[in-house]
Amino acid sequence: MPALKLATSVLVLATAATAAAARDQVRVVGSSTVFPYTQAAAENFSNATGMAAPVVESTGTGGGMKIFCEGVGEGFADITGASRAMKKSEYELCARNGVTDITEVLIGYDGLSIAVSRDTTFTWALTEAQIFQALAAEVPVNGAWVANPNMKWSDIDAALPDTAILAYGPPPTSGTRDAFVELTMHDGCKVLPEYQAIKADKEAAGKMLEEHCSRMRQDGPFVEAGENDNLIVQRLEADPKAVGIFGYSFLYENNDKLMGIAIDGVEPSPETIADFSYGVARPIYFYVKNAHRGVIAGLNEFIAEYVSDGSLGDGGYQQERGLTVLAADKLAEVQAAATGAVAMTAPEK
Repeated sequence: MPALKLATSVLVLATAATAAAARDQVRVVGSSTVFPYTQAAAENFSNATGMAAPVVESTGTGGGMKIFCEGVGEGFADITGASRAMKKSEYELCARNGVTDITEVLIGYDGLSIAVSRDTTFTWALTEAQIFQALAAEVPVNGAWVANPNMKWSDIDAALPDTAILAYGPPPTSGTRDAFVELTMHDGCKVLPEYQAIKADKEAAGKMLEEHCSRMRQDGPFVEAGENDNLIVQRLEADPKAVGIFGYSFLYENNDKLMGIAIDGVEPSPETIADFSYGVARPIYFYVKNAHRGVIAGLNEFIAEYVSDGSLGDGGYQQERGLTVLAADKLAEVQAAATGAVAMTAPEK
């Protein structure tokens, strides 16, 4: 490398590091599902060390990735929470902006809950196929894909309530939305005769999933409720006929007000999420910008607190908030990678 170019690169890095050092609080963005766990770790970190508690923002997984990948230095986030793994496109965005050394930290497992107020008068149970028929933008009618005509639950199945479909859920920027589409909508679509007839043709099946099975309806029955899952909780309290979609931790924390709906005969619980018998379970993560370690005050210490046995371990305070924790040997691997700043490899997709 020419001397001038090398000197310029060193100057840019030094300037970024100096600017980052001016900030005395860790900054965390990302998933609304991961938010309660990060907030708990932030509080425990501050109480244990006396240092300023990290600033934690609920921006959604997709929004958090964009913010996280903007660059290196004081003006950029240190950590982002994610209710799905980082995508290849996000990793490449980070790289284009100089964020080239990232550690991926698996926190544990979470279930995508569909919940209803405890004041409901109906004994709820749904299948993934019924959920798809209720919330998809298009459904097949007489062999043709058409705008979803189902306006009441009873339009799908006479055994379901004779009330209007109203589901509050996450926006497109949310990892919860991504996971819901992949784990529930796609599975509900795959049982349809139209999909079964072409599933052997991988290209045709993939095209059907993308074009017809991935879009949520926008004509009223599905309402995007933003990145604040507490707002969904409030809306369910106000309307016992509505259902809400969010991470299990919010159901766990509001168990006195809400109850989970069994999906395909299995109710969400720490046990069914851990053994994946509950079909809408998923891993959740946070990502660390390693260029900020040793520069942002408290970052290394906060990461150590977040992945500690007292936080993520069996009986830890995150489990008390509804997290399905990792097995001890897996947690040890996660702790070593997180505290050792082990760089992740590029995602395949």
